[in-house]
Amino acid sequence: MLPDFTAVEWALAVIAATGIGVSKSGLPGVSLLHVVLFAQLFPGLRSTGVVLPMLIIGDVGAVLLFRRHAQWNHVFRTLPPALVGVGIGWACMRAWPGLNWNPVIGGIVAGLAVLQLVRNWRPDLLSDMPHARGFAWTMGLLAGVTTMVANAAGPVMGLYLLAVALPKDAFVGTSAWFFLLINVLKVPFSAQLGFIEPATLTFNALLIPLILSGLFLGRALVAKVPQKVFDTLILAFAIVASLKLILF
Repeated sequence: MLPDFTAVEWALAVIAATGIGVSKSGLPGVSLLHVVLFAQLFPGLRSTGVVLPMLIIGDVGAVLLFRRHAQWNHVFRTLPPALVGVGIGWACMRAWPGLNWNPVIGGIVAGLAVLQLVRNWRPDLLSDMPHARGFAWTMGLLAGVTTMVANAAGPVMGLYLLAVALPKDAFVGTSAWFFLLINVLKVPFSAQLGFIEPATLTFNALLIPLILSGLFLGRALVAKVPQKVFDTLILAFAIVASLKLILF
């Protein structure tokens, strides 16, 4: 059974589903759009499970479009700590199901964004940090926690891949494989919490064409955006996402 949405709510769902595709194949910072809109349509932590199958569809599409550009060393550096983070996030959701995690996540993203701004201003400072194992583990752990509790790891991984200075196609390809793997591994955790059920899967299936259209729109945008502008947009989206999570 589909949700009993008004026309306006269905319009928001259409925008959010298209935003998933755009974020997966071009601009990960746009993920703030679908996180916020689906949280309005499905209040509380339930939205994380409702959105998860759609994210996986977007991940599969992004992998097919950008699979040749992935840099696996960055996937292997961040995936193990991300899995630990998923477990921590799942435990936190079980222990404190009513807690609003958005301000915490927003504060983390804001701190990381400020760190990247400092590096842009003074490249000689912390020049070795992005390639240190501890940095990869920290970012992977944060990505795992934030993706589990709020599907909001896009800005975290975006800042990590920006810090290691990946070209835009490698950025998208690496991000696509990372999120496909981590989101598939999240399914049992979300199902155990009762956030994925037949009714939500029917809703997901209805929106697949919109996710696919967003994927091709995102790929077209990436092709037209210069590298420097792309990097600036990633940082700007992360800052906007952090403020939104903290203030609202």
